[in-house]
Amino acid sequence: MIGYLTGKIISSKPTKILLDVNGVGYLVNISINTFEKISGKDFASLFIHTSVKEDSITLFGFSTETEKEMFELLISVNGIGPKIALSILSGIRTDDLKRAIQSSDISRIVAVPGIGKKTAERLVLELGTKVSNIAAGDATEISYSIKNEAVAALGTLGYNSKTAETVVREILRENPDCTIEELIKKALGFLNK
Repeated sequence: MIGYLTGKIISSKPTKILLDVNGVGYLVNISINTFEKISGKDFASLFIHTSVKEDSITLFGFSTETEKEMFELLISVNGIGPKIALSILSGIRTDDLKRAIQSSDISRIVAVPGIGKKTAERLVLELGTKVSNIAAGDATEISYSIKNEAVAALGTLGYNSKTAETVVREILRENPDCTIEELIKKALGFLNK
């Protein structure tokens, strides 16, 4: 089984990457979060989950081992295949998903495109205790509630929630001690450029 690849990026799209590893091209499915981390780079190192079926071998790549572990937990849930799991990880960061599952925040999970209430409830039920084994992805600890409040406020003002979440996350990474008011003000300044 392939567990890790490092190579030159031949081409990349938000959901796929073609990686040249010593002259062999590997087509790897990736999440949008992984795509954001590797975009603009010439080389990439990915943790790989190999899915073997009767008629295909499919590779799924992740920029962090934490994201790979979350992917493997997601596909262990009945009714969630690799494509849905990758879609979930494209719509929500690993740490946010972990917190949402642990706190039974169904509304946060349902906010991910393609995830309904029953699937979200199944995730919380089946993974509630298992996600605690997943290590924190980033060293920077972002306040979950402040970030969610800011994204919700920006959503109420008509901004795209995915764009708002990206902007809020970047602001919090640079200014982790921001108050909710400062955070929304800075996010509005950035979004209205």
